[in-house]
Amino acid sequence: MTKRDIDPSLLYPAHNLSVPIDHFHNDSRYEPHSDGMFNLRYFFDASHYRAGGPVIVLASGEDTAVDRLPYLQKGIVAKLAAATNGLGVILEHRYYGTSFPTPDLSTENLRFLTTAQALADTAYFAENVVFPGLEHHNLTASAVPWVAYGGSYAGAFVAFLRVLYPNVFWGAISSSGVVKAIYDYWEYYEPVRQYGPAECITTTQSVMHVVDTILLNHTSLTGQLKNTFLMPNVTYNNDFASVLGAGVGGWQSRNWDPAVNDPSFSEYCGNVSSDAVLYPATVSMNASIHALLSATGYAEQAKTLVPRMMNYIGWLNVTEVAPCAASGQTQDDCFSTHIPEFYKQDDLSQSWRSWPYQYCSQWGFLQTGSGVPKDQLPIISRTQTLEYESLICRDAFNITTPPDTDAVNYIGAYNISSDRLAFIDGQEDPWRPATVHAPETKPWNRTDSTDRPFILIAGAVHHWDENGLFANQTTRKLPPAPVADAQKAEESFVPAWVKEKK
Repeated sequence: MTKRDIDPSLLYPAHNLSVPIDHFHNDSRYEPHSDGMFNLRYFFDASHYRAGGPVIVLASGEDTAVDRLPYLQKGIVAKLAAATNGLGVILEHRYYGTSFPTPDLSTENLRFLTTAQALADTAYFAENVVFPGLEHHNLTASAVPWVAYGGSYAGAFVAFLRVLYPNVFWGAISSSGVVKAIYDYWEYYEPVRQYGPAECITTTQSVMHVVDTILLNHTSLTGQLKNTFLMPNVTYNNDFASVLGAGVGGWQSRNWDPAVNDPSFSEYCGNVSSDAVLYPATVSMNASIHALLSATGYAEQAKTLVPRMMNYIGWLNVTEVAPCAASGQTQDDCFSTHIPEFYKQDDLSQSWRSWPYQYCSQWGFLQTGSGVPKDQLPIISRTQTLEYESLICRDAFNITTPPDTDAVNYIGAYNISSDRLAFIDGQEDPWRPATVHAPETKPWNRTDSTDRPFILIAGAVHHWDENGLFANQTTRKLPPAPVADAQKAEESFVPAWVKEKK
């Protein structure tokens, strides 16, 4: 069995470095302060390392570091380590994976979960780590160049590292980096609307308009609407409407690699764009669908919308409703976010608490339908409001005010910039409106250069440069040319950065 056949979690043993729980004893937000230390987990690969080479560290962001190990094996970290004779590292973020500084995840103990504390962890790690088996090499940031890579939240994170800790991190690559925190992030669905298949998007808009017209205006038809969609027992209208948005929610998980790609968005669109009835059982809803369309001003479009709504209902039944019934749970058990008792759980097994705490307290990114301009039909329901999307903030953390986005946006937001700081974004990424490639940043007029790379990957979604293939897995079409070109650019400018340091 060769390395390429092995599960990466078996290739790279876990290690820990003890780091401070509280780096900022002068900041009152962390009171009561702590003098304690905790184990920050990391993994590394020295197979490409040669004496004098840099450290390439991937920030794991809001996930366990184990899920990032494929990038150490055959993704961007492996590519950059090979290109620079460097050491590849995956570093976990505090409060994820096994890197917990507190005994539970109570709101009080989550006070140490801020981006600032995690950035300080990463700088401390770079200045103090001694890699097992390489003790005779000084691989701290004072001795060799450290180049950080991150995608999404972690993309913004490494951009912040380069700006706030320029003497520690020689360079950074921010891939799909959401450098601007936005409270009402209705724009999440804009790239989906703009780049998704036209028939799929227009059908979705029409159905959502029917749904919203009933839920927000013709409320007497709400029961009939829920029955037609086979969800009569979902108590709250916003929960019901949220389930209807499941199809378009799959856009972000598309990927160029078939082994990584989530096909759910394409399957959804294939269903709601078909004029043939794909689920014979839904024919029984014909009269009800006609009535709902007539009541909401869509009678003239019934010929097209009736079969497509049947397919919408059939697809939701197969993917959401029937699995819920098979599990023995009620529809509210499966689909409701009005669950204050659940949100009170805060032991360490409740790992779901970490990222919501971050977005409720600092980052925002609540993906609403209500924020969509009034002259535009949304592709999710307008019942998806800030109040609804922040139920978890109130019930899990007793956070009842908007997030403190200034706590991260002061670093630069759309204007963030530095030498040896690269921005690699996806043209069709739903997070693009929060990156430096957001359409409203065009007047900034950045240019691409070795010192300040600025690359928009055509047709790409979310940090598509991060994953990779072994050499014998590549084909003429995989990776697609725009992704391959971006990765080749990274394999060119990072060695150039490292050479500058020497």
